[in-house]
Amino acid sequence: MDKLFDKVKELEQSDIGKVVRKRLSEFSAFRHKDNKEWFSELCFCLLTANSKAKTASDIQEELGSKGFYEGSSSEIKSCIQRHGHRFHNNKTAFIVGARCFVNIKDIVRQQIEKGGLNCAREWLVSNIKGLGYKEASHFLRNVGFFDVAIVDRHILKVLAEYGYIEEIPKNITHKKYMELEDLLRNIAEKTDMNMAELDLYMWYMKSGFVLK
Repeated sequence: MDKLFDKVKELEQSDIGKVVRKRLSEFSAFRHKDNKEWFSELCFCLLTANSKAKTASDIQEELGSKGFYEGSSSEIKSCIQRHGHRFHNNKTAFIVGARCFVNIKDIVRQQIEKGGLNCAREWLVSNIKGLGYKEASHFLRNVGFFDVAIVDRHILKVLAEYGYIEEIPKNITHKKYMELEDLLRNIAEKTDMNMAELDLYMWYMKSGFVLK
């Protein structure tokens, strides 16, 4: 298990470390952006489920923040299709359905003030159709909150490879997600990193990229 610690620290001292620190700075800066930019990031995270992050990023780049909240359903669907996303119907419906929460920055802040970051995540999962714990955590990380874990297939593969879990779970319940998040939080503490930083290094180890 110490091998994971060594690998992460090795990456931290390499050129990848510079890329990771730049990405974290970009996430932190997102806290100062407006509701529409946050909504665009929410739509990006809706698109990442069952798809590659690069595909979702390309769709976001083409539509822009304005396209997500002003574009017609057909325009959004056509864009998603053009980029090869298989679930264009569902994703279009999720994005259009989320428009009643275009003031998402205000909502998240209110929920955090009410009960902390977990309260905000629970609200997202309960109210945004198409958003599970992984996607909700992804969204919160991307807008500058670093104390949540994005438990995706890349992270699970690393955990299994380095002996932290015996096998990759086929289904992740809420209880299991919280257990895995606690595990990642412990690893982050040992490596003297926040979970967002650790995630980027672990994700890079399997993907070869430092994406958002």
